[in-house]
Amino acid sequence: MTLQKIAILGSTGSIGQSSLDVIRINPELFQVVALGANSSLKALSEQIAEFQPLLVSVGEGKTSELEALLPAGNKTKILEGMEGLKAVATIVEADQVIAAMVGAIGIEPVLAAIDAKKRIALANKETIVLAGPLVMERARKMGVKIFPVDSEHNAIFQALNGENIKEVDFITLTASGGPFRDLPLAEFENITLAQALKHPNWDMGPKITIDSASLMNKALEVIEAKWLFDLDLEQIKVVVHKESIIHSLVTFKDGSSIAQLGQPDMRVPISYCLAWPKRVQSGVKALDLAKAGTLHFAEPDLERFPTLDLAFRTLKLGGGSTGALSGGNEELVALFLAGKLKFTDIFENLIALVDELEALHQAKQPTFPFVLHDVSDALQADQWGRDFIKQRWT
Repeated sequence: MTLQKIAILGSTGSIGQSSLDVIRINPELFQVVALGANSSLKALSEQIAEFQPLLVSVGEGKTSELEALLPAGNKTKILEGMEGLKAVATIVEADQVIAAMVGAIGIEPVLAAIDAKKRIALANKETIVLAGPLVMERARKMGVKIFPVDSEHNAIFQALNGENIKEVDFITLTASGGPFRDLPLAEFENITLAQALKHPNWDMGPKITIDSASLMNKALEVIEAKWLFDLDLEQIKVVVHKESIIHSLVTFKDGSSIAQLGQPDMRVPISYCLAWPKRVQSGVKALDLAKAGTLHFAEPDLERFPTLDLAFRTLKLGGGSTGALSGGNEELVALFLAGKLKFTDIFENLIALVDELEALHQAKQPTFPFVLHDVSDALQADQWGRDFIKQRWT
C-alpha cells in the first residue's frame, strides 16, 4: 500500500481525533497534509505541531488567535471560513478527505472534494441528509467513491463487500438505544442535560450524543442509508441492540444475513475507510465473544422515541423535507444544550415541524422546496427547519 496523503475537515472533533489516532499508528501509510477546525484552536495548534500540515482552516476571524499559539517561523498556511474549508477539501496534495464536520456547513466542502475527485471518508451526516440524491449523483458523475464512516453504514458497506446490491432483501441498522432506552416514558420530563450527555457505549461530541439520546441520530442514519445504498424505504429496518457489538447487518434474498461485529470504537470504521480495500491496524482490540456474553435485541419504542418515524415520514415527502427535519433538530439540540428547553421539547417540536411539512405538501404550497434541484434548495430547506423552530421559541 502506497503512502496516502490525508486532509481532515473537523480535525478537533471526536471523529477527527480518532482519525489522527489511526494515522499515528500507521505513519508509513498515511500522512496529514491539511486540517480544518472552527474554534478549538489550542487542540488545532497541537495537531499542527505534531503533523506539520501544509494548510489549516479556522473559523472566521480566528487566524490571529491561532498564530499566537504557534511557534515563530510556523510554515503552515492558515485560511478562514468556507474558503478555508474548501481549500482543505481540494488541496492538490491530498489523496483522501475525511469529512468529519458537524452540521450543514459540511455540504459545500464535500461537494468541492467530489469535484476535485478526492476519495472521501464521510462522517458528516448532514451532507447526505440534506442533499443525498445530489451528492451521490455528483459522486457517480465524477467517479468518486464515498466511504461511510458512521459505524452502522460502515458495517453495511463491509457486509456488502463483493455482494450484489440487487440481491439484498433488507438492511438492519442497530441502535444502542442511548442512555434512556430503559427509562419509563413518564420520567422523560425530568431528563437533565448531564444525563443526556452520558452515552453508555460511545464517546462522541455533544450534538451527536444528544441525537443518540433522542434516537434522532438513528433517524438521520435511516435517511443516509436510503441514499448511500440506493434502497427502498421498505428495505431499511432498525433494531435496538444495547451492547453495540453488532454494528449493523444485511439480509439477502436467500434468507442469510451478514453482520459486522466489533468493539464500539470509531477507529475501526475509520481505518477501514482509509485503507480500503486493505485492512490496517486501528488500535482497537479484537472482540472477545465469550467476554461479550449475551447480546440483546428489541424493537424500537416509537412512543418513547418518535424521531425514527419522522425519518420515514420526511423521506416519503421527498425533496428538502429531510433537510428541514435536520435543520430544525440542530436548532433544538442547541437550545437544549444551552438549557433553554426540556428534552421532551425536542420530540414535541420535531413532530410539529413534520406535521407542518405534510400540511404544506398536501396543500401544494410553493413556498417550500420539495423539489431538490441544487444545493441552494437543500440549504434553503435546512434554513426553513431552523426558522420554524426559532419562530416557536422566540
